[in-house]
Amino acid sequence: MGLTRQYLRYGPAALFGLVGSARGNAAFVALRGERGRCVAVPACEHVFVWDTRKGEKVLILKGLKQEVTCLCPSPDGLHLAVGYEDGSIRVFSLLSGEANITFNGHKAAVTALQYDHLGGQLVSGSKDTDVIVWDVINESGLYRLRGHKDAVTQVLFLKEKNLLVTSGKDTLVKWWDLDTQHCFKTLVGHRTEVWGMALISEEKRLITGSADSELRVWDITYIQEGKDPDEPESKKSKGSSPAAEENTEEDETLELDEHPEERLVKCSKVGSIMREGRDRVVTLATDRTGKILACHGTDVVLEVFAVLSEEEVQKKLEKKMKKAKKKAKQNSEEEPERSVELSLQEEIQRVTNIRASSKIKSFDLILSPKGELKIVLLLQNNIIESYNLNLSAQVPQAVRASKITIGGHRSDVRTLAFSSDNIAILSAAAESVKIWNRVTLQCIRTMDCEYALCSLFVPGDRQVIVGTKTGKLQLYDLASGSLMEALNAHDGAVWSIALSPDQRGFVTGGADKCVKFWEFELVKDESSVQKRLSMKHVRSLQLDEDVLCVRYSPNQKLLAVSLLDCTVKIFYVDTLKFFLSLYGHKLPVLCMDISYDGTLIATGSADRNVKIWGLDFGDCHRSLFAHDDSVMYLQFVAKSHLFFTAGKDSKIKQWDADKFEHIQTLEGHHQEVWCLALSPNGDYVVSASHDKSLRLWERTREPLVLEEEREMQREAEYEESVAKEEQPVVAGETQGETGLAGKKTIETIKAAERIMEAIELYREEMAKLMEHKAICKAAGKEVPFPVNPILRAYGNITPSAYVLEVFKKVKSSELEESLLVLPFSYVPDLLRLFNEYIHLGLEVELLCRALLFLLKIHFGQITSNHMLVTVIENLKKTTISRVSEARDVLGFNMAGLQYLKREIEAKDEVTFFADATDRFEEKKRKRKKKEKMVLAVL
Repeated sequence: MGLTRQYLRYGPAALFGLVGSARGNAAFVALRGERGRCVAVPACEHVFVWDTRKGEKVLILKGLKQEVTCLCPSPDGLHLAVGYEDGSIRVFSLLSGEANITFNGHKAAVTALQYDHLGGQLVSGSKDTDVIVWDVINESGLYRLRGHKDAVTQVLFLKEKNLLVTSGKDTLVKWWDLDTQHCFKTLVGHRTEVWGMALISEEKRLITGSADSELRVWDITYIQEGKDPDEPESKKSKGSSPAAEENTEEDETLELDEHPEERLVKCSKVGSIMREGRDRVVTLATDRTGKILACHGTDVVLEVFAVLSEEEVQKKLEKKMKKAKKKAKQNSEEEPERSVELSLQEEIQRVTNIRASSKIKSFDLILSPKGELKIVLLLQNNIIESYNLNLSAQVPQAVRASKITIGGHRSDVRTLAFSSDNIAILSAAAESVKIWNRVTLQCIRTMDCEYALCSLFVPGDRQVIVGTKTGKLQLYDLASGSLMEALNAHDGAVWSIALSPDQRGFVTGGADKCVKFWEFELVKDESSVQKRLSMKHVRSLQLDEDVLCVRYSPNQKLLAVSLLDCTVKIFYVDTLKFFLSLYGHKLPVLCMDISYDGTLIATGSADRNVKIWGLDFGDCHRSLFAHDDSVMYLQFVAKSHLFFTAGKDSKIKQWDADKFEHIQTLEGHHQEVWCLALSPNGDYVVSASHDKSLRLWERTREPLVLEEEREMQREAEYEESVAKEEQPVVAGETQGETGLAGKKTIETIKAAERIMEAIELYREEMAKLMEHKAICKAAGKEVPFPVNPILRAYGNITPSAYVLEVFKKVKSSELEESLLVLPFSYVPDLLRLFNEYIHLGLEVELLCRALLFLLKIHFGQITSNHMLVTVIENLKKTTISRVSEARDVLGFNMAGLQYLKREIEAKDEVTFFADATDRFEEKKRKRKKKEKMVLAVL
């Protein structure tokens, strides 16, 4: 066997150029106890926490591979729940920035997250139509609620009652009783998707936002226990207002009550508030107090409403009554007093509209104790804006407090370039050119430009040239950040630019079917004495088709030009005579590059293939199926025959042009990769994507062996296929409204395998022990017992203690799913061990949870197995006694803590009053002193 060629692995170094992804929602978070200053936003797979006052990134919560789709801060402000594209949820600590808990239950992206008011439970809704309730403290799933027929859009806990409200794209709003885990009411008053929901007026009203300009308002009446739920409410008289009766078909609320005898809530439509936007609601939310309601559509306007409290409603009613009485007196009408009511528009008043600088994707708001409203907006074009709104003003006007923009471009980056010293990175988009420091990843220059398509650093790295969509070449000076010169180079877009190897000039190719050659020259400026750099057009090459890409050979003898007719033409540079035509691609060649020694040319096309050609005869060495979509960029690594390609399939791949092998795939971007650039020394790759992010990849010192890489790829594919297999069925459980919260993942399978291995080791050790005893008996003396090396590693523990250790290491959120895939043959041993552990009082809570779950899923087999009757009987006695002991301890501790709390409160009150008395005495003393001084002066 010959030597395996080794390559060096490229790995992710950084993500930059991104302020916030528009995929998820923005949320205010409390850092260091301060609310309303820091905001968390999704940034591809990470979460960035920005300080809105300073415009700085203060914390990065690092994700794995999947894109963030949803954020929800906990009520105590210490944690942040993050939902991902693959359906997983991770709970991060905002103090350490670490992910403490991971929940796996959904099969598709998480679309909604909500904590209950204590922060002990978390509910999640997903595109897979399921709603799952999670226990955050126990780090486990409680149950899955099925009922929606399309993606869930919002989930809300009701504080006072143990109820949950969910809305979905199936036009339904469902009410769930969490005690019995069933849907007891469905509102079907909507014609289109319900995109948002909010609870106001101390959870007595529900507001829903749909695909029209109406915000529907529903009254919630909690039915008291003992009251007949079917008792009709006071029906409207026939003479009710025509406004209330018009469009009755639409306003009618149909209630699908699966369990009418258990109905807990009455929900009736009271009216609508009209939005100014004509499109669908994107986000509808209230602040924590429920006093402020805000919503926005797919445009740039955020509409803010104030919700009156009960006292304010009462005051308004009294004022209205007085006015009505006054009017009645003036008209000397002696008719009985009519009942005065407030209209819905008076109870929910429009405060103001906030116009953002671009389309709003999400927002969050927080009402400070002083009555100032702070609003943060995450915009579509990579900007975070924050506004302050003084609600006590006569005419409240929103004032923009800050705008975070410097960290990225407003639109997709279409061209990248590295400086010759490998330190500066140029990125250019539709509106600006930015220069970044590769080491610090800080933006050091921003210059306005037209729509950029190609760029390069001028030799010396003091100037840059950008080719634009309008056909201009723009020359910028980096020291001053100013535009030095703009030339109309082509009549169409400048698609490609290439520096000549002698560094004296460059060549451009455009949509005007022309290749133009340029030289650098120093010209005298009228305004200054010093000469400045300029560009001089020296000659042109006219072609029959649009030019898409141009490249020089390293010896500057040949020029390769890719045309819209799917061919690549090679010309001699000196005479511009035709040399070769490379044809074979089915679609136009979008990118190409020539190797450092001028022997190979690699071309990437919209037909998803990369072809490697010899430059001597123009023969095609190999055609490689490179990407699942168009190949957008291709570049050779310096001084090698390795090259990188970027595709619209969001992947970057490295290839070997000698062996025609795929070396590695750099996965990280979530959408199309538009361009990439390699540093001159080949140590760094920078790439830009439609997800607005720039990513830096670094060449590590870790060798990459192709066989190992393929093996790892196969393992990853296997693990993915295992997770996609059908979920194991629980005996006796029907596919009804509720189900188990977890899902089968590779982690749960590995955990089950570890438990099985531990039980097998326990069985072997027990058999060895019996054998050892028999040998000792036969020999009549003690023979040393060989200790298992695994048990020795754990500190010479017993086999049963080892099983418990393995069991304790299974993640709480994966316990049920791990036990579900455990074969029944291991269950009898496990039950005997549980009996032993619980009898000793070890891990009672964990073991009882596992025991009850095993009894539930293997009920038939356990009850029909006579060998297990005594085990179950013993378990019944030990669990009841141990659980009651644990309950007593908890009760005692709770009582003790409450007593201490009362003691501290009483002490605090005494100190508070003592302080107040001291302060009063001090003031009295000062006043007397002052009076004496005044008298002395007089």
